[in-house]
Amino acid sequence: MRQSCRKFMVAENVPRVIAVSKRQPVARVRAALEAGHRLFGENLVQEAEERWTPLKADCGDVELHLIGGLQTNKAARAVALFDCIQTLDRPKLARALRREMDKQNKALPLYIQVNTGAEPQKSGCLPADLPELLALSGALKLTVVGLMVIPPADEDPALHFALLKKLAERHGLTRLSMGMSGDYDVAAAMGATDVRVGTAIFGRRTS
Repeated sequence: MRQSCRKFMVAENVPRVIAVSKRQPVARVRAALEAGHRLFGENLVQEAEERWTPLKADCGDVELHLIGGLQTNKAARAVALFDCIQTLDRPKLARALRREMDKQNKALPLYIQVNTGAEPQKSGCLPADLPELLALSGALKLTVVGLMVIPPADEDPALHFALLKKLAERHGLTRLSMGMSGDYDVAAAMGATDVRVGTAIFGRRTS
């Protein structure tokens, strides 16, 4: 990431590395914990519960982010387990998260996932719908700290990173979750504050 910043002659920015542990063997995750890493991301609530309930008991300083789509009927479990939810993308989910955080007396930081490629199969609000969702989140007193994106696989990710940064600046948001194993260096050079890296850390998943 540092090399990419120097290459493109931008101010050096070292994002937080979210180690994506989905479907990885527990032994690999434990190895990362033993090496001192404490920031992890999971895509599925049930898998995360099974993996991280015992691991968090052993390592109380772990910070766990939900980086996969969230169904409203799993909002309670997500609020109970995760320390941050990066995939707020619709009004119904915003209201469900508000209810559950009130019930559990928790105040989680949230990112809004933006579907910059307007892909129908992908979660995320459309850029045009972002102001409305931000306004509702503010009215619900949700703590939205940034934006998250997963660019289309067949397009230049830099275009989508640039759009996300522009949207964040427009709405006064400071955190940008963008970049994965194949493009985290580009994301870093374009202002990412968080990158979500799985394969480049753990190797290919076994299943």
